[in-house]
Amino acid sequence: MNRFDYIRPATVSEAVAAASVPGSAYLAAGTNLIDLMKGGVVRPERLVDVSHLPGLDGIEHFPDGGLRIGALVRNADLAHDADFAARFPAVAEALLSGASPQLRNAATVGGNLLQRTRCAYFYDVASACNKRTPGAGCDARGGQTRLQAVLGWSEACIATHPSDFCVPLVALDAIVEIEGRSGRRDVPLESFYRLPGDTPERESVLEAGELILAVRLPGTAAAFAGHARYLKVRDRTSYAFAIVSAAAALQIESGRILQARLALGGVALKPWRTRAAEDSMAGEITGPDTFRRAADIALADAQPSGDNAFKIELARRIVVRALSQAAVGTPKRMPALPASPFAAVSGAITYV
Repeated sequence: MNRFDYIRPATVSEAVAAASVPGSAYLAAGTNLIDLMKGGVVRPERLVDVSHLPGLDGIEHFPDGGLRIGALVRNADLAHDADFAARFPAVAEALLSGASPQLRNAATVGGNLLQRTRCAYFYDVASACNKRTPGAGCDARGGQTRLQAVLGWSEACIATHPSDFCVPLVALDAIVEIEGRSGRRDVPLESFYRLPGDTPERESVLEAGELILAVRLPGTAAAFAGHARYLKVRDRTSYAFAIVSAAAALQIESGRILQARLALGGVALKPWRTRAAEDSMAGEITGPDTFRRAADIALADAQPSGDNAFKIELARRIVVRALSQAAVGTPKRMPALPASPFAAVSGAITYV
């Protein structure tokens, strides 16, 4: 680990000014950043500690059913907030499926949005990686590609985004509040991340020094609370990132779908919202035919980035499963294995 300066600003404006200096990085819980520093993957020259900034650690509920989540709210605190979980059950389920209880107790909402890809070639400083060193090449191309992207990838980068939390947030039209040297701005989370293209080192729309202040969920998102699920397929149920995941939310009346929301995780370098698939379900009867058609539309542009064609079919099946579970209804209590395909609605474990 390289030597670095440590700065602890007292206000957001001080933090933005400090982090605008080249070579700076924000530090909150550090659950991802410190690992990257230890491995020499990133080498910031100064850390700007925002973990104690006032006003960023609260959850504000709005009369219309929406809410504002401060960037320093801990993942565990948010997932276990009873009012939040009742309004946005798929988001709570996604949070509880990520990492371990110890990490959820430390990790923050803002940090979750900014966590880096878990691509093995990005973490291996002996491998060529355009994200780590622009122009170096991508050793993942032609390497181990089982977990790599099948949507939105480029010759420069085939990595995937690791967050569970962000998948239902994108599906539910979440907004990111940002402050920088030019003031405050709001960005839809769906537009917050960049696809790799020729510049995979540019992962988001954040400019130098900009700080995430909060995430907002609109009141309209709470209307999906009765039929919302997050489903995640991973190599092991405990403490593993998604091979493929899906967030599904429906508004249903008399067996027909009024509105649908659908997003995929583990398939691209950003949470992947599938608006065409959503539109295909409007006015349709809930059931396998409707959901299989939506899955086909959602994965119509998918292409293997190597030896990972299986992910496309797996994604189709997980979309159908997530939509089918959402149609049944949100369970009254969190399943024993949140987001697991092996967890029954009752919370009991099943292998059927």
